[in-house]
Amino acid sequence: MSGFFSALFSALDPLCGPVGVFSLFGSGSLVACGDAGWGDEIAFGVKITIGLAVVTLPVGLVIGFLIALAAQSEEKLLRLAAGIYTTIFRGLPELLTLFIIYYGLQILIQAVLAWFGYQERVEINAFLAGVVALSVVFSSYSSEVMLSAFRAIPRGQYEAGDALGLHRSRTMILVVLPQLIRIALPGLTNLWLILLKDTSYASAIGLAEILRQTSIAARVSKEAFFFYFIACLLYLTLATISSVGLGFLERWAKRSEVRR
Repeated sequence: MSGFFSALFSALDPLCGPVGVFSLFGSGSLVACGDAGWGDEIAFGVKITIGLAVVTLPVGLVIGFLIALAAQSEEKLLRLAAGIYTTIFRGLPELLTLFIIYYGLQILIQAVLAWFGYQERVEINAFLAGVVALSVVFSSYSSEVMLSAFRAIPRGQYEAGDALGLHRSRTMILVVLPQLIRIALPGLTNLWLILLKDTSYASAIGLAEILRQTSIAARVSKEAFFFYFIACLLYLTLATISSVGLGFLERWAKRSEVRR
């Protein structure tokens, strides 16, 4: 069964499948799939880019939501911690954050293991480091979007939930959260497009995403302009597909307003 699904995914591959974009260039082109060109490597980079962004998105949204809750908490320490968190990760360059997390996590884990008597060198997976770094950056911005959305929801919505006898958590889930998503969605859409571009920073720590794969191809083949142009087209394609899909999602989320 696994062989069937593997064959199916290969057949449906939009880049290197039988009807894939790279396959249309012919077996002698620089982006041909197989041993003759760089199509397979670049297609793999696209998968890594999409995977990195897709894994980062829910992690960043959850952390951002919690930070937004902390920022409007009645507890002063929680508000202070939320403010420090967003100030740090919105103020640092994304590439610097990636380096600090990639090398800092290695030092931290190495120190913890050494405390337990394990002295072997440990290297952090580049994909994991990329997810962590992009998640904290994404969450610091998404928390501000969500905080603005929270403030746009009338206080009467919370009071209505109390009047109906709903627990505070159920009021949040059934009353506040649907409105929060609708209000925050345009801002989160922009952050998703930024996240897609920010995945390119992971090439600096050796992750084989689009930019790294096209950079290697450019260096080896001496066709820098061609391969960087291919990278531009791939990022623009991902952004365009995302914009169309998220635009549909925004219209669906606002369907209740249209009916009024």
